[in-house]
Amino acid sequence: MSISAERKTALVKEYATGPNDTGSPEVQIAILTERITNLTEHFKSHAKDNHSRRGLLKMVSQRRSLLDYLKKIEEARYKTIIGKLGIRR
Repeated sequence: MSISAERKTALVKEYATGPNDTGSPEVQIAILTERITNLTEHFKSHAKDNHSRRGLLKMVSQRRSLLDYLKKIEEARYKTIIGKLGIRR
């Protein structure tokens, strides 16, 4: 499930590290988290949708890789993003 252009723009503005930032790890993680949340809701009513489940697993893996990268380069940014998004409970 994709997200609307307005929601994506709002996420970019909220998590951007600079004025023209659209591709920083924080922005990418925020967008992936939104898509993962939407797909998780989708699976509550479509439990046997295995094709979308594969896409979900790929997105989770990509988000995990971005989080690992962010933790490696600057742990403060990592802690900030997981706190904002509520990824680790």
